[in-house]
Amino acid sequence: MKRFRRMDSINIVPFIDIMLVLLVIVLTSATFIAQGKIPILIPQAQGSQDASKHTKSIEIAIDAQGNYYFDGKIMELDAIQTELSKLPKDTPILLRGDQKSYFEQFVKLVGILNQIGHSNVDVEIERE
Repeated sequence: MKRFRRMDSINIVPFIDIMLVLLVIVLTSATFIAQGKIPILIPQAQGSQDASKHTKSIEIAIDAQGNYYFDGKIMELDAIQTELSKLPKDTPILLRGDQKSYFEQFVKLVGILNQIGHSNVDVEIERE
């Protein structure tokens, strides 16, 4: 007759591994949801004015890697130009750029704004 070995213990190591992975996923997604915006380190300047007087403005952001965001959606520069040409010329536009992004990307964006004729543009900075 064959004897069966009795299992008195359960190996919980795989269960702990799965729970830790789920915890990392939840904490990572909760951090992004809590911020609710693209992480950009705003450059500092003195003598700036508060640009929050506009009720609804279009936000164009440039992150540290040089990616463009149009109202929170990642877009290429050509697509941003197309979207801006659809807007009225007096639409308030808020430019946000990471302090580590290249100045060239910012200049290209401002060039497109000048070409289209948008003049109601604010640049967001952090006060010192």
